[in-house]
Amino acid sequence: MRGDSLDRRRLIRLGATATGAALLSGCDRLFDNAAFRGTLEEAEDLHRVTQRILGGQALAREFAEADMSPVFRANGSKTVADAIYRAHLAQGFAQWSLRVDGLVERPLDLPLVALKQMTQRRQITRHDCVEGWSAIGQWRGPRLEQVLVLARPRPQARYVVLHCADLYHGKPYYESIDMIDARHPQTILAWEMNGRPLEEAHGAPLRLRVERQLGYKQAKFVSRIELRESLAGLYGGKGGYWEDNGAYAWYAGI
Repeated sequence: MRGDSLDRRRLIRLGATATGAALLSGCDRLFDNAAFRGTLEEAEDLHRVTQRILGGQALAREFAEADMSPVFRANGSKTVADAIYRAHLAQGFAQWSLRVDGLVERPLDLPLVALKQMTQRRQITRHDCVEGWSAIGQWRGPRLEQVLVLARPRPQARYVVLHCADLYHGKPYYESIDMIDARHPQTILAWEMNGRPLEEAHGAPLRLRVERQLGYKQAKFVSRIELRESLAGLYGGKGGYWEDNGAYAWYAGI
């Protein structure tokens, strides 16, 4: 294998740093380089296959309360301008519901209270950001698999798309994972952080926690879950905001 020459995290951070500069300066020469893009894509494919084969359903490390970070940074969108979202926020999300549709036998509209009444998982995990920082926090919410069981995915469903309420740089924010990660025991729809309901800056009322992947996969402000056979034709077709606009890897396993 080529693990020595393809350091997963180093490559992603290199790509993220270069892409951030490209977004800010308009200079996209690095990602116009086919060889550079090919190296990132090759690393992603290799990493996904090896992690799935060797790691299976292994859990990400969980920590004790004493390990929790005194400050957990909020990044990405910290507020949502959408008028419907702001009305729900003002009402404490009492009338808010999560839409689940796409390739399912039973489309759902799940109120927040219904999600809170499901069997809950609480986990203290580390959030690793491509910007180079990490923080340990406690999350609580139902497993995503519980929601999928209620919706009854059709056999051709391969991807779970998380549509979010916010716009980032004027474009809809979204993320996606496959059914393997969606069914992982640590993949939850978190409504609580560090013992309190999510604040707006951290993605209220609901955010994804897919603990074996990097921070940009942890979609905030989740408002709709769509099951799809393919990511083709969905926004930029690469499965997420940063994947479409910043050449980030779709599979960000750690």
